[in-house]
Amino acid sequence: MKIRNAEEKDIKAIGDIVNKEITNGTSIFDLEPKSIYEWTSWFELHRSAGYPVIVAEENGETAGFASLSRYRAKAAYDTTAELSVYVHENYRGMGIGSALTEQIITIAKQEKKLHIIISVITSDNHASIKMHKRLGFEFCGRIPEVGYKFGRYLSVDSYVLKI
Repeated sequence: MKIRNAEEKDIKAIGDIVNKEITNGTSIFDLEPKSIYEWTSWFELHRSAGYPVIVAEENGETAGFASLSRYRAKAAYDTTAELSVYVHENYRGMGIGSALTEQIITIAKQEKKLHIIISVITSDNHASIKMHKRLGFEFCGRIPEVGYKFGRYLSVDSYVLKI
C-alpha cells in the first residue's frame, strides 16, 4: 500500500467511494450522490484552504482516502479540523483506514496549525469507533437520532484527539 497526497486524477475515485456510501451506507448523511463537479469543488476548496487530502493506493487502485476539513466557519474554531476517512468496500478490514488516519494525524502534527481533530461517527459504525479509540481518540458525546436515512433515525458520536 502506498499513501500519498491526493491529486486531481483522484477526484473521481474519491467521489465514487463516497457516493457508494451515500447510496448504500449510513456513515455519511447525504442522501443523493454528488456529481464530479461537486467533488472537484470539494477538492479545490480543501487545496485552497490548506486542508490535506490523502489517498491509499493498493494494486494501482484508490483503496481509500482521508481528509481534514474546516470544523466550523467561526474563526475561534480555526485550530480544530474534522476528519473524514473512507475505504473502498473491496479493501475494508485490511488496515487501510488506520494507516490513512495515522498519516493524516502525522501531517497535522507537522503543520502545527491544529490543536484538535474531531471525528463525527454514526453511533452504530463499530469498526470506525474501534479504530478511532485504538488511535487515541476519546469519546466526547452523542447526539441522539440527529439524522434520518433508510427509514430509521441515526445517532452520531463525537471523538476528539488533541495533537
